[in-house]
Order: sequence, then C-alpha cells, then structure tokens
Amino acid sequence: MALIVQKFGGTSVGDIDRIKAVAKRVKAEADNGNQVAVVVSAMAGVTNRLIGYVDEIASLHDGSEYDVVVSSGEQITSGLLALALQEIGLKARSLQGWQIPVNTDEAHGKARIQSIDTDRIKECFQRGEIVVVPGFQGITPDRRLATLGRGGSDTSAVALAAALGADRCDIYTDVEGIFTADPRIVAKAHKLDKITYEEMLEMASVGAKVLQTRAVEMGMKHGVRLQVLSAFNDKPGTLVVDEDEVVEQELVSGIAYSRDEAKVTLVRVADRPGVAARIFGPLSDAHVNVDMIVQNVSKDGKATDLTFTVTRGDLKRTIDILEKNKDDLGYEQLSSDENVVKVSVIGVGMRSHAGVAQRMFSSLAEKGINIQVISTSEIKVSVLIDEASTELAVRALHSAYGLDAE
Repeated sequence: MALIVQKFGGTSVGDIDRIKAVAKRVKAEADNGNQVAVVVSAMAGVTNRLIGYVDEIASLHDGSEYDVVVSSGEQITSGLLALALQEIGLKARSLQGWQIPVNTDEAHGKARIQSIDTDRIKECFQRGEIVVVPGFQGITPDRRLATLGRGGSDTSAVALAAALGADRCDIYTDVEGIFTADPRIVAKAHKLDKITYEEMLEMASVGAKVLQTRAVEMGMKHGVRLQVLSAFNDKPGTLVVDEDEVVEQELVSGIAYSRDEAKVTLVRVADRPGVAARIFGPLSDAHVNVDMIVQNVSKDGKATDLTFTVTRGDLKRTIDILEKNKDDLGYEQLSSDENVVKVSVIGVGMRSHAGVAQRMFSSLAEKGINIQVISTSEIKVSVLIDEASTELAVRALHSAYGLDAE
C-alpha cells in the first residue's frame, strides 16, 4: 500500500460536474489499494471574487480579516468533494486547516507553514477514510486563520506529503505537465518528461504558474517526489526530480515570464551608507518581497537612482511606505510602472556553458526589444521588458535556444 497525496487546482474543481469527476479519479487511486489524502483549491474564480470583496471594503486591509474571507473558498470545495466521494460509496472526511492543525506563522496573506500535526489524519486512515484538506490555509499561534499566498494550495499539498512521508505528491491541473514555454504563446513548445527541482524552482519563481515556488522548495528540501499532470486526461505528466535522475541536461530547459511585476524607481537618493537598508527594511517588515534591483550612481557620486520590482499586488503598499518615509530616505522623486513583464531563460546546463546571457541579449536586440533591468542566478537569466513585447520575446528566445518542437 502506497500513501498518495493528490492536489486539485481551481479549474479541476471549477463546478459540480468537475468535482464529481475528481471524486472518480480519487476513487481510482483508492481502488489500487492506496491510502489517499486530497488537497483542494477553491473553485475557479472564487478566490479572485473574494479578494475583490475585500478590496471594495478596504484597499489597505487588515490582513487577519482578509484571511478569514479568502480562505472560505477552499473550505467549500473540501466539503463538496467529501460529499461527492461519499456519494460514490467511499468513506471520506474533510478536515479544515485549523482542525488538523496546519500551524503557520503570523504573516497573514503570506503565511509560512511551520508544522503539521498528522495524528488526526492518520486516525482517519485507520478508519479507512479518504481525507480531504482545503489548501491555502492554516492557523497562527494566536488561533487566527492564515492563508499562504496565491498558489498556496500547492504548498499545502507538498507540506502534507512531507509530513505524512507520502510516496508521491500528484499535482493535478489544467495542463498536461511542464512545458518548455507557455503553449498558449509558443505553438512549438513541448512537454518535458522530467525537470530538476532547481529548474522548476527557478521557473516557478519567475512566472511559470504550474507549481508554486514554496511548494518546489519544500519538495526539494524533504525529497518529496512530485508529478504534474492533467485532471482532464490520463496522459503521463512531468516528474520533478533530483538532478542525478536527468540523464542528459539541456543548455536551457524552458522560457518563463511573469506579468505580476511592477517597477519602482527612486530618483536621486542620497548615496550614503545604510540608505538601502532604510529603503528595503520597512518593505521587508511589511512582508513586501523585492525582486530585481538596479542602482545607478550619479556623476558627482552624491546621489543614486534606485530601481527595483515588486509584485503588482504589493505596489500600493510599497508606494505608501516609501512616501511616508520620504524625509528619512531623502529621494527627490518616486515613479512606478505596472506595464512591465519579466522574461527568463532557465537551465541547469548553464553551469557548464558560456554565452547564454549574450544569446538572450542578442535575440532581444534583433527584435528591437529594450531591456530595462537584468538579474541572474547560476541557472537563470531574467530581464525586465515592456509588457507589450511579451509574446515576441518569449517566442524569439524559445527559438534562439533550440527549444522549438519539430
């Protein structure tokens, strides 16, 4: 008997018919003699609608109450799936994050899982029950509901698999696996049979929405074998594995992009020791994640222009914090731009090959695409460009690195 954690995303449980179809897929796994725990997202569109309600009430909202509202979508789905499983003759029980419990820190809206108590789930297994868990949610030390950030149901599933010592964590979504690029943009993109944790982590961090970044981190840390596959057909998916399981490493495995970017520029900031800490410290305290950073020192060496990126959802909060601290920071002007996108090339083969970045820059230049910001890691090169050039850039890079399917 194997222990399998299955996770179903919002489109997979988008309506009652799809929830019934998911129940049949769960039954097939149980009929194989396996113990099954299921993690579910909210029905497609529900979380966005709930966030919209919160924004209508207060754009700069109380994080704790925000979590009360937006975590309700997963609760509904978990109860409906448990009922659907019961209707086809299976023992099933839903357990909410606070009932298990899934213990998190106090960073409302972006909470991190600290531990999961598996005793109650194991009791359900002993009674022959399938356990259905709402993703995306947990409970803080002061017993308040907490959410894990967008895509947090992936994290919930992998964390649960790690805590239970599961044999595999299957992530069911609306795509057949992990592709070399978004197939909606690149017609010649093809599905990967395997991808390394490191590559998937980079792809997730720069916009590939198949898996959430923290879920990949957790899988890599705890050695959870992940599989990404479609909820709508029975085709093989993509396995996320250790690097030594990939026999032949390509120079570049994929091209990813993120539209969830906003650029912030502070003009003529006093160039003195500690100024960066005074800028980014309050943002960190407000749980704002800063990504790409570029600094240009003026000719006289007395001032600097500082440009960085945050998620679009954090832009209002970022501007509010910087404006409140303007006197202390000593900048002359603040500007922002949401019409940008981050495009990245990713591949473990970069470690042993030179010229990867140069090929990227040349390809974009040939298409007349201006690069605003650049950042790199050992297996990734990212650039910030105008959003209008997204499709052109992704297609050009996909071809430039020989990823087009025959």
